[in-house]
Amino acid sequence: MKGVLIAYSLPPGTDKTRSSAMSKRLYGQRTSSHEGRYTYWRKGLLEDIPYVKFIRGVMIVKEEDSERVIRFLRGCDAKVHTRQVILTPEDESALSTR
Repeated sequence: MKGVLIAYSLPPGTDKTRSSAMSKRLYGQRTSSHEGRYTYWRKGLLEDIPYVKFIRGVMIVKEEDSERVIRFLRGCDAKVHTRQVILTPEDESALSTR
């Protein structure tokens, strides 16, 4: 199975509020209201897409899911680099379980 390695970074000088908002929309966020009495999860893009995260800003996704992730990142003004990769058995297992 082939996958796509995606490495991204936001432009230099991007404020933390904008960077944090993008991460929350990408990965999801646990949030609470009424001084923590109610908690819930805000869904992120990658909850519907299996991925393997290496370090901040670097992940592998299935080839068929890559365009959706890339469009999202470019819509957030991220600089995106991609490479097609051959998946290891561990990566294949991780990408097929979600």
